[in-house]
Parts: sequence; C-alpha cells; structure tokens
Amino acid sequence: MRVPGTPHLRTSILAAWADTLTGLLATQVTTPRVPVTLDLDVQLYRPAPGDGTVQGTARVVKVGRSVFAAEVEFTSSGGGPLAIANASFMTAPDARLRLPPGFSVELPASREPLAVPFAERAGCERRGPGVAVLPRTEDGLNASGTVNGGLLALVAEEAALSPAQGETLCSLGLRYLQPARVGPVIATAVRRDGLGRVELRDSGNGGRLSCIAVTRTFQGGSG
Repeated sequence: MRVPGTPHLRTSILAAWADTLTGLLATQVTTPRVPVTLDLDVQLYRPAPGDGTVQGTARVVKVGRSVFAAEVEFTSSGGGPLAIANASFMTAPDARLRLPPGFSVELPASREPLAVPFAERAGCERRGPGVAVLPRTEDGLNASGTVNGGLLALVAEEAALSPAQGETLCSLGLRYLQPARVGPVIATAVRRDGLGRVELRDSGNGGRLSCIAVTRTFQGGSG
C-alpha cells in the first residue's frame, strides 16, 4: 500500500477508504437506490506512515434534497491527526439501479492484507511520464457496475507521481463527471511546481472525460 520508492502510505488508499466509509453512510439515506460519488477530497497533515495502523472515523455533514455530504478524520496508530477527507454523493439518476438484497450498511469485516502492491492488484500501470492506465475488472466495480471511485483515485495518483520518483501527495481532489463504464481508464497528468491536474478518460467509451483530479505533492519530497 506504499508509494513505490517511499516508506509512506498511498494517498489514494486514504481516498479509497474515505469513499467506502462515506458511501456506506450515503446508502443509509438513499437505500434502496444507489448513491454515486460527486466529489472526493483528501488533505494530509503530513506524509502517511506505511507501517502501523490508520483509523478512519466518518460522520454525516449534511443530508440535502439532492446531495449528501460526509467527512472522514484519519488518525495514525499513535492517535495523531493524519488526514481529513470530504465527499459528496447524489442518488444515481437511473432509478432501476438498486442495492442488492440484504445489502449491509456496516463496514465489511477486515480481510487479509494485500499480497501484492495496490496498483498491481488493480492492474494499474504507469505508461510513461504523466500517464497511467487502469483496466475495468469485475472486482473493481461499484454498486452501479462502473469503475470504483477509489480506483480512479489510484490511477490519478499514479499519473501525477509518475514524472518524479520518491514523492507522495499531500492533496488529492477528484470531481467525478461521468461513470467509467467500459475502460481502460487513461489518466493524463500535467504538473508544475508540485501542483498537478489529471484528466481521466474512459478510452473504451469514446474517450469520454470521467473525472478531473487536482493533486499536490509535499514540498521537498516525502519527508
């Protein structure tokens, strides 16, 4: 779960966890309809340690007529603040989409640690400076049957970090514009002075723009 070449946890891991935690809260409001992520933002106080444990506590910020908002506070194993994440959701426009029968709004039981790096497990690959590719896989889909928002955070992170080794993200913000239905998702990043803009396109669906991400790396590397 570490950024290659560093001792630090991937920021996209925190994004994926935040998407899961806040998404489960959203289902309590939208059920039996499916919620879809509109925005996801993670801000770190410091580089996240790759060892020990991280605890995330999610809470509802607002339940509106059309938008649900929640936030997550991440703390390290020592109890110190690590990161803050915010996410917003809406109910999927397609009323035919329903949560599966018996769907639990509780966080799934912990599984064994990943046997391979996160990017390798997801099939996400760097294809050159500023470019990363993520395939569509059955175990990487959300309740809408489209590519999981946490995995889109991963491919955005990979594209943003590919030009420079040994860096980690202190900020990762994603705006989901359209579901990635077909794949592969191609992420293209442009960076300047540590600030990056990443476009994520669904290459199998006419190259439609699925997501825009804004990233920033820690100054002076990962620390």
